[in-house]
Amino acid sequence: MKNFKRQEILSVGIDIGTSTTQLIFSKIILENLASSFNIARIAIIGKDIMYRSKVYFTPLTLDDRIDLENVIEIIDYEYKNAKIDKKDIAIGAVIITGETARRANANEVLHKLSGYAGDFVVATAGPDLESIISGKGAGTDKISKDMNAVVANIDIGGGTSNLAVFDHGEAITAGCMDIGGRLIKLDETKEIIYINEKIKKIIENENLNISIGKQADEKEISKLAKIMVRQIEAAVGVCPKDQYYNMMLTGKDMPLKKPIQYITFSGGVADVVYHQHDNEDVFKYQDIGVILAHEIKHSIIFKELHVMEPEETIRATVVGAGSHTADISGSTIEYDESILPIKNIPVVKIPTDLNKEKIDFDKELAKRIEWFRIDGKQQKIAVSFEGTPSPSFKQVEAYAEQLISGMKEVINSKHPIIILVENDMAKALGQTIRRMLGRKYPMICIDSVKAGEGDYIDVGNPIAGGVVLPVIVKTLVFQ
Repeated sequence: MKNFKRQEILSVGIDIGTSTTQLIFSKIILENLASSFNIARIAIIGKDIMYRSKVYFTPLTLDDRIDLENVIEIIDYEYKNAKIDKKDIAIGAVIITGETARRANANEVLHKLSGYAGDFVVATAGPDLESIISGKGAGTDKISKDMNAVVANIDIGGGTSNLAVFDHGEAITAGCMDIGGRLIKLDETKEIIYINEKIKKIIENENLNISIGKQADEKEISKLAKIMVRQIEAAVGVCPKDQYYNMMLTGKDMPLKKPIQYITFSGGVADVVYHQHDNEDVFKYQDIGVILAHEIKHSIIFKELHVMEPEETIRATVVGAGSHTADISGSTIEYDESILPIKNIPVVKIPTDLNKEKIDFDKELAKRIEWFRIDGKQQKIAVSFEGTPSPSFKQVEAYAEQLISGMKEVINSKHPIIILVENDMAKALGQTIRRMLGRKYPMICIDSVKAGEGDYIDVGNPIAGGVVLPVIVKTLVFQ
């Protein structure tokens, strides 16, 4: 472990979206930044994309389910083409996004595909998380950090538009709207064969000449697209919200804490926003994506905000999934390897004001843990708190006593103790809890990880010679 200097691990990202399915393979480089006389301090110093798959149309069955057999064929082919074996993948993410996440067999597909991303896999379709992943994959967080500015990314796909806002590189707002290029579908003759239910309501209210069985009319669909774009304009704060705004939200509203200064677009529709061609067939993809892109290009967003082109457009979500979902823990940690990997564990956050001066939070922690009792049964949870930099032995003991007292129901239910500390104190805290509970009690105590109320975490198998653990904090809801 002392000799550990650098390690390269393989990561995969698999995105099954409303319109497209694609993969990327990335090389993630870990390095020990500490001198030979210090405790190991492992950091991710590089993330390089090694291989990008073709972009496939997401295969669906006649009854509108995900065609699992065809999806597996695509993935197997791309693994073979990339000359990568499944067992060589250390970490990864499989995500089902957009309207595809609402297919009846979405969870079954995630379960079947988990083996393609190693033992450590994110399998989620949360729209807010997808927004952050695509924003990072587009490189919008880096633009925000480099420019010290508030920058939004809008990832517009086939079924949804995902908004993520970054301030100085940190995600501050995320949300999703049911606006996308395939909410109306056509056949080869340009006859309309599908209209999304929300879109049907707008068509009816606005008396637009658009219906299933009719030939697609560019002028009528442009009127509809203008209304769809108005909802995006309202979301980024350049126009008032109208009567359709709340209806088009996928989940909760996304209040802007600060005015947006710059904006980027990603997703399949974004490719057309940035690279439109004169006299192109607006229905060449058998949907309304090209017309939607055209209306975005001529919207007030381009007049009111500084529009920038990101590093990635159509591949933003899969690049984010493969390269930007995983982080690593600190190097002074305590864990039982037998309970790893763990996935989808909800986080209970101890408020910062309760662990600053006076360490006295057991009752508040117990109350919050009660939120995760289902049908009288206590669920597994992870406890997150800030902790103290360079704590004394007495402070560590006080933290351990309060955690054990507050987690009484978790311990009575024989669930492992999972603790995330922001400050560097996990090893001492973990060893103290072991001394109090007994060496055999299963636990994970890791530091250098920041997670909040409403987050979920995945923790993978040890890497870098067992010094660190890969961690994904899945922020599903931004308050």
